[in-house]
Amino acid sequence: MSSYNGPLRKKARTSCEIQRLNMNKVPNSRYERMGFDPTPELRGEWKRRFGKEEPHVAVLMLARGGSKGIPMKNIKMLGDRELIGWGIRAALDSDIMDSVWVSTDHDDIAAVARRCGAQVHRRSSQVSHDKCNSWTAIDEFVRNHPEVDIIVHIQATCPCVHPFHVQEGVRMMLQDGKDSVFSVYRRHQLRWSAPKYGMQTFPLNFDPYNRPRRQQWPGELIENGAFYIFTRDVEQQGVLQGGRMGCLVMDSDYSIDIDTDQDWQLAEQRLLRFGYHGRAPKKMKLVVVNIDGTLLDGQVQVSSTGEEFRSFKSTDIAGIQMLQRNGIEFRVVAQGESQVQKELAKKLSLKLEENCTDKLEVIDSWRQELGIEWGNIGYMGCVIDDISCIKKAGMSGCPSDADTEVQKHSHVVSVYRGGQGALREFCEQLLLKCGVEPTLGDTDGKNEKFMAASHIFQKEHAQMSSQPEMPS
Repeated sequence: MSSYNGPLRKKARTSCEIQRLNMNKVPNSRYERMGFDPTPELRGEWKRRFGKEEPHVAVLMLARGGSKGIPMKNIKMLGDRELIGWGIRAALDSDIMDSVWVSTDHDDIAAVARRCGAQVHRRSSQVSHDKCNSWTAIDEFVRNHPEVDIIVHIQATCPCVHPFHVQEGVRMMLQDGKDSVFSVYRRHQLRWSAPKYGMQTFPLNFDPYNRPRRQQWPGELIENGAFYIFTRDVEQQGVLQGGRMGCLVMDSDYSIDIDTDQDWQLAEQRLLRFGYHGRAPKKMKLVVVNIDGTLLDGQVQVSSTGEEFRSFKSTDIAGIQMLQRNGIEFRVVAQGESQVQKELAKKLSLKLEENCTDKLEVIDSWRQELGIEWGNIGYMGCVIDDISCIKKAGMSGCPSDADTEVQKHSHVVSVYRGGQGALREFCEQLLLKCGVEPTLGDTDGKNEKFMAASHIFQKEHAQMSSQPEMPS
């Protein structure tokens, strides 16, 4: 059995890499999308394996109505769509499938599946009860659809599947000649046997006298249940994995399987950062930030004469510039009042609302003024009072030192602290969501002015932070 590690093993601390993958120009053919060009010899091999030079690749998701752990979980809202909708969207947007199906015995699930763009296979009662395993339902589908050569079984309970995951899995089937491919993740855990009948426990995957260091141990590959891809021949053997097998190593951030209510809560948080939210660019018109703790670093120094000193980072100013150059309005709110805030907003030509006790009301008035929807607004905050705006905004973010609850509800959690590059990262990701590659372009000397402003506000502040530099 072989495995593919490739670029998917790279740690996805933010969604920048994902968004760049999803915003690339759509190739002309499904094989270009998978990164290869079929040779005559390869097509001849397909003819031998499948009886045709163009194998029919079909996605199949199983969604019966009698789920017990979470009743009707398949159409329960997870984020902004039903649970099965996440897998359907990833399958459709991969643009390599000949058909996308949902097998169900329930009318409401069938209606949701059709609305999301999938075809519906009406599952019989014989394969819909609690004691039936997945293979029996898949076998019924395969027997009723003789045109299908390769089945891509995406599990609805694993909603963090992206189009590039299934594209690579199908590529392994077609180009590498695999008969079955399944998704896994890498885990570094030392396992012991369960003691039985008074017997002593013993190690299963390591030597206690030579305990491996994590850096020196590749770990183990564990199925994450996201998808199973197999040929019709493998399925007819009564299994989902057989023949020449391969596995696709997915990052653990994408590996979430929903079975309990606790899993559901975890999935909601994971989807914000690592779920596939579609390739349609967002249309952002306004970005609002809570100035203290995002643009400013939240720290205050007072001189012996009573002067107030606060700092910000010039790279964050460059982020604001990028938004403005792309026609996105940038405004700030503040809970208190400060001459520093006033001067900073004036230098940057930003609209500032101070003494803001109800940020949601202020931003809603701006929304009405500009004639836009909440989905066109981006918001960055760092304290509990920001959560109502974060939940409402079309895209939200926070610094790495934001309150824990704020991080749970934010689409983007920066790796940088407030006032130390977090705003720049948020601006870049927002532009990627809009389908724009972040670039500063020609600033006409404006950046020099902003750097001078940064120097003024950072006076007597050089000793305060050792935070690593944000690349400009």
